[in-house]
Amino acid sequence: MKTIILAATMLAFGTGAALADGHDKTVRLGTEGAYAPYNFINDDGEVDGFERALGDELCERAELTCEWVTNDWDSIIPNLVSGNYDVIMAGMSITDERKEVIDFSENYTQPDPSAFLAASDDADLETGVIAAQSSTIQASHIAEMDGATLLEFATPEETVAAVRNGEADAVLADKAYLLPLAEAESELSIVGDDILIGGGIGAGVRQSDTELRDKLTAAIQSMKEDGSLNALIKEWLPDSATF
Repeated sequence: MKTIILAATMLAFGTGAALADGHDKTVRLGTEGAYAPYNFINDDGEVDGFERALGDELCERAELTCEWVTNDWDSIIPNLVSGNYDVIMAGMSITDERKEVIDFSENYTQPDPSAFLAASDDADLETGVIAAQSSTIQASHIAEMDGATLLEFATPEETVAAVRNGEADAVLADKAYLLPLAEAESELSIVGDDILIGGGIGAGVRQSDTELRDKLTAAIQSMKEDGSLNALIKEWLPDSATF
């Protein structure tokens, strides 16, 4: 669901070559671990959420040995390209901008609505100050709006804090992330209309890793065909569209 501001491309250490040569290799899945319900760190200090459950199942179906690592959002693409891990599963929307630097599996979610969260039902969404996590499709959307002022933060938690403390009139983010906050805090509510941006979430891989990309896509397709992907979406993202 997020769009990264692309850094300069770095030389990659591709898993594709290793897979093509038939050597066993642990595939490292990189995630942010800070964007529930897509991905978060649970009380045991482990990666959890929709993408953890999905990634584990994809690895099993693709017959891959996988492990999870976490990485800050603002460097998640550069560190994939430089070889720190092999796959990004971090609520990342498939965009043309990203495809200039990395490749993607088939999407494993439909485009999910973004929403505004505010402390007032009459928050100014047209010309007010709107917070968003930096390098996201929501930040890009606000920057293209006429009249609104974009206020960017490094983490999603900081965007919501800006609304709580009056620094921003509203925050724009994935509705699946904001809705539980609105339900848990009486002073916060979803306001305005939902906005559809992005082309669905996919697993990001290096452009050289075509075999790994195809293995993940085949596993995603098999989950779509047998209904298991829809079951995970209903469990973790109940307000999101299914396939």
